[in-house]
Amino acid sequence: MLPTMSNTHQVLFHIKESAGSGKRVVFVSGNFNTVHPGHLRLLRFAAECGDYLVVGVNKNHIHDSLISEELRLEGIKSISFVDYAFILRAPPAQFIRELKPSVVVKGKEHETHSNPEQEAVDSYGGKLLFSSGDMRFSSIDLLRQEMLESNLSTIVRPTGFPASHGFTMAGLRATLEKFKGLRVVVLGDLIVDEYINCDPVGMSQEDPTLVVTPIQHEKFVGGAAIVAAHAQTLGADVSYLTVSGKDASADFARKKLQEYGVTAEVFEDDSRPTTLKQRYRAAGKTLLRVSHLRQHAISQQIAEKMLAELKRNLPKSDLVIFSDFNYGCLPQPLVDEISDICRRRKIMMVADSQSSSQLGDVSRFKGMMLLTPTEREARLAVRDFESGLVVLAEKLRKKARAKNIILTLGAEGLLTHASWDNGEYVTDRLPAFNTSPKDTAGAGDSLLTCSSMALAVEADIWQSVYLGSIAAACQVSRVGNIPISLHDVRQELSD
Repeated sequence: MLPTMSNTHQVLFHIKESAGSGKRVVFVSGNFNTVHPGHLRLLRFAAECGDYLVVGVNKNHIHDSLISEELRLEGIKSISFVDYAFILRAPPAQFIRELKPSVVVKGKEHETHSNPEQEAVDSYGGKLLFSSGDMRFSSIDLLRQEMLESNLSTIVRPTGFPASHGFTMAGLRATLEKFKGLRVVVLGDLIVDEYINCDPVGMSQEDPTLVVTPIQHEKFVGGAAIVAAHAQTLGADVSYLTVSGKDASADFARKKLQEYGVTAEVFEDDSRPTTLKQRYRAAGKTLLRVSHLRQHAISQQIAEKMLAELKRNLPKSDLVIFSDFNYGCLPQPLVDEISDICRRRKIMMVADSQSSSQLGDVSRFKGMMLLTPTEREARLAVRDFESGLVVLAEKLRKKARAKNIILTLGAEGLLTHASWDNGEYVTDRLPAFNTSPKDTAGAGDSLLTCSSMALAVEADIWQSVYLGSIAAACQVSRVGNIPISLHDVRQELSD
């Protein structure tokens, strides 16, 4: 039922109940015949002036109301940052006296005209503001589209590699189907990634500093959490063990993991915040990264809890993935004990240990079926900054006693150093599949997840690295960590 002036008190009651006490209510009214970018800018400006945005849509027969009130109201209600909208059947000034909003917003074109609303807001100490909004807000939908939509047209699949290693696209599709029901345990650091899209304002005149205005925030789960999410959406049944602080970032991560279907055991650590990484971006480029974290090792008590939970999961597990970001979640004694248990139970293990802004040693994960370091991470592990890539991969394989090594080389693709049936090691390279990546941040996680799952269902290393490369190409085709699905990968395996 649409509110009328006879039930104004009902409307007021609804607004006050919904807004709650202590919130600044903002009021806007108008015809809104066709919602256009100018309306969106004005309403966005109004929403940022307070905590709860109320929009009154003028009733039929008001001057310039060309479309029925029901359709105009429906258009306003579809705008996400409008908290409450209704048909306004009284003069705006009269309703304002009843509602007493903290702020009333009108278009800039009304500033030089007579405004009855001014007297109304003056009567209780409110404010009347005029604005045309800001052009930057019309780009928010485009930013969201850039972040959430994949551009798969930039993926180029090399054709010679499958022929030289004896597999087909049909065979890869069959391998993908085996992912369903695979039982995977993921261990490692929980990270929340926040992308803050900005409008570049210019250069400060006081000092040579770039000035930007944040216009959109988007959060994703990252670190080992996105590895767990990838595995789940690729068809596995996933158990994820990690640590977090007691904060809003941990709450966000738990909620997202639940949405993805991941069974997560998150052990709270009072001594650290949940790792939060913020990326400030403008025009599709990252300007600055800010990390909120602590890197000390977890306590012995938490490590024992993680080990006990792992032991409960291992009897029904096919694959264990160590996804290490060197923020203290996987201290060496815990890694060694887990690895010993998995070897005794003949459970496949794979690992990645990232050394980006932090330092780590991927070779500390011994006896893995697969390691997927970057070239830099491999060189740090074996302290070799001169040898060629094949020699480097072999040194790392020997030190870590690993079965297979995939060296990721960024835009140059990757190099695979793999065991062969006769005990010898064979090396081959693949180019980067995506020729125009949007965001390379999650490439390694998706490569690790998809390749290791393929190995776990008995695909050979060449099929596995090819599938992993397709997953990575899909991942970098969009901005932010969004789990790869079976559909994403299948789409790229058509003959």
